Amino acid sequence: MKKTELTAGKLKGLKMLADREGKFRMLAIDQRGSLQRMLARAVGKEKTEIGYKDLALAKRLVTQYLSPYFSATLMDPQFGVPESLKYLAKTSGLLIAREKSGTVAAGYNNREKKTVLLDGWSVEKIKKTGADAVKLLLYYRPDSTPEIKEYQENIVRQVGEECKKFDMPFVLEPVGYAFKDDEPSVDSAVYAKKKPDIVLKITEEFSREEYGVDILKLEFPVNLKYVKGFNKGYFDGKEREEVFTLKDAEEMCYEITKRSRVPWVILSAGVDISEFVYNVEIASKEGASGFLAGRAVWKEFAKYFPGEADMVAWLSTSGVENYWRLYEASKKATPYFENKQFGSFASLDLKDSGEDWYKKY
Repeated sequence: MKKTELTAGKLKGLKMLADREGKFRMLAIDQRGSLQRMLARAVGKEKTEIGYKDLALAKRLVTQYLSPYFSATLMDPQFGVPESLKYLAKTSGLLIAREKSGTVAAGYNNREKKTVLLDGWSVEKIKKTGADAVKLLLYYRPDSTPEIKEYQENIVRQVGEECKKFDMPFVLEPVGYAFKDDEPSVDSAVYAKKKPDIVLKITEEFSREEYGVDILKLEFPVNLKYVKGFNKGYFDGKEREEVFTLKDAEEMCYEITKRSRVPWVILSAGVDISEFVYNVEIASKEGASGFLAGRAVWKEFAKYFPGEADMVAWLSTSGVENYWRLYEASKKATPYFENKQFGSFASLDLKDSGEDWYKKY
């Protein structure tokens, strides 16, 4: 039987991110700017009036009350880890973000986006925290201007090399965005028609071994709000053009599985839980290995800020229920070790295993 060898850190890290079924059912609470805006809206303030203690409280509560259910939890190093690490469930693996919140405007008419790595932070420091994996958010368009495309790809290569050096799994979150003259926004029929091709090309690009990515955290390739039936305002009451069918969505997810060299999971991208459940169910049936869910799971609790008791009440009931809805939706997900990269758990092996392993490592 052909074996697939993984280094000790990569092997253990992947196992720690997955649950007992080998599926990634992960929680994201690394949001910074978007969470700041949510808390500000709840109290009628400006975003800048929401400070460290406010963000740290929200992140701590989500970690404390939801991490016991999820296979792993994604934190940021600025507001999350300092106040939340001691509340992380011992059954939940740990991912930590590498990037700075937000992007730098650049490229065509200053509409393109450049990722910036967080100053004073590194994969080496993430390793020192005892984390199980590194995550990088990357805004990316395969059809962006050459200099922006190259810059973004080099950022991924850099983090991939750091992860290889410190033997940590690398979770990449490449997200498309609207920047061309004919794209009013990502929530437009024009962009919806382009999105499947964007996601598939992203998958192909960052599946290449040169980037060192171990898990792709991808957008759902078809915007369900433009799918026949759902386009009548099913999710948010707003009618939209019919662009796709559910079969199109299934086929695009299957195409991701065919093109990805590594296991992939679905991100929630801020959609409501009802829409994300459909995303997860379709993606899981077509080869995804689970999900990494953020705002879809917990965003409603922000409406109760700053009332800690009410925030806790929401998280411990509705928040937990959202986990179980996603658990059910992901029952047909592919265990990471059954990804074509590995074949089966029996096919996985430790690189250089044997009596001299400790000398070679």
